[in-house]
Amino acid sequence: MQTFDALLGEAEVAHGHLCAGQILGVRMAMLGCERLGIEDPKGADRKRLVTYVEIDRCATDAIAVVTGCRLGKRALKFRDWGKMAATFVDLSTGKAIRIAALESSKQRARELYPNIENKNQQQMLAYRELPATELFSEEWVTVPIHPREMPGYKSARIACARCGEGINYDREVLVGEETLCQACASPETRYYQPLTEK
Repeated sequence: MQTFDALLGEAEVAHGHLCAGQILGVRMAMLGCERLGIEDPKGADRKRLVTYVEIDRCATDAIAVVTGCRLGKRALKFRDWGKMAATFVDLSTGKAIRIAALESSKQRARELYPNIENKNQQQMLAYRELPATELFSEEWVTVPIHPREMPGYKSARIACARCGEGINYDREVLVGEETLCQACASPETRYYQPLTEK
């Protein structure tokens, strides 16, 4: 695995700036890979790892940089839980570890650097130095991954009977006699609503 500083530099470029979340994300991902024995997540071990992230913030970009897991590769999974946490799954062994940032790490940063008023600067310095035990909780977990969620899964592409858009990865919904996409099957819960006028 690359050094912490090299990975942090890559994360800064990918994210657009350096912040405390980037430092936490790099350290979290490095720790997850270390615990699973994954030494080269972007190279020789690239097909072993699937990562679930629980927040759409700065740390997620850093986690993707360290692990090489990406949404487009189906190796990065997003669960919108608003938690600074990630679960790292080794597909070759089935072992998985969930790592979450400790709320107490913010207080530790204040204690270490009381003379720095900017909390991001305070945290950036502290998060580089604090031992992992003061930054993260760790929990070995099991993550059942359905075959259709796996990287490389192939399925038939089906067209929605209402909108005509293609549906991949067995995401279609049967409503009566119609095969529909999720948006047409439940228009009240889709994230967008079509405009009637332009």
